[in-house]
Amino acid sequence: MTQCLIVDDERIAREILVEHLGKIKSMEVAGCCKSVPEAFDIINSRKIDLIFLDINLPEVSGLSFAKSINKSIKIIFTTAYREYAVDGFDLQAVDYLLKPISFERLLQAIKKYLDENDSVAETANQEIIREKSDYIFVRSDRKMIKVSFPEILFIESLSDYVKIHTKDKTVITRETISNIEAKLPQKEFMRVHRSFIVNLTGIESFTHEDIQIGGKEVPISRSYKKEVLERLEKGVGI
Repeated sequence: MTQCLIVDDERIAREILVEHLGKIKSMEVAGCCKSVPEAFDIINSRKIDLIFLDINLPEVSGLSFAKSINKSIKIIFTTAYREYAVDGFDLQAVDYLLKPISFERLLQAIKKYLDENDSVAETANQEIIREKSDYIFVRSDRKMIKVSFPEILFIESLSDYVKIHTKDKTVITRETISNIEAKLPQKEFMRVHRSFIVNLTGIESFTHEDIQIGGKEVPISRSYKKEVLERLEKGVGI
């Protein structure tokens, strides 16, 4: 098992990585922390093979931390800022992931890590995904609600809240749409507007302006239109 450490000062970002890594057989989350001093305590007390490291951290940056640790510990940088990519690769990082991090993109980085390390190379030739879940849990009304992917019609953003419209109910959770998007399978779901994500399998019809789904119209924004229409016209995921 590859022992992983997650270093990120954003709680939601840590939770997304824990959830994603929980689906991968060869990965075990050995620790989560929100600062470099905490990370040093962990790597000095247990064996860590791979660190998912945010670059913008309080006190000490992720880049500075990466320069100071044993080179046998591999790094996958995670950040919301594309401009740090060159610095990250200069440190011979395995990969550089932009937030929000989807499971599919994380899996690519894990495969790259496995391919680069002889000690775990055999694992790369095996099925590395645990039984893939088809649901997520979201917090609503002071409890965690299970929402199955096939039941979702579309997701609507309302500032700091998200409405998940399913076939038989609507679940409201205090979350950003980008964080919800990172937890969804890209093959089945697509962002069509800054405030909307749709389940491609539930689309009834579409025009250049909107999508009919569950008896409701979801707008396609100008910035997403080209990618959305290309995918819909090819029938990708539908």
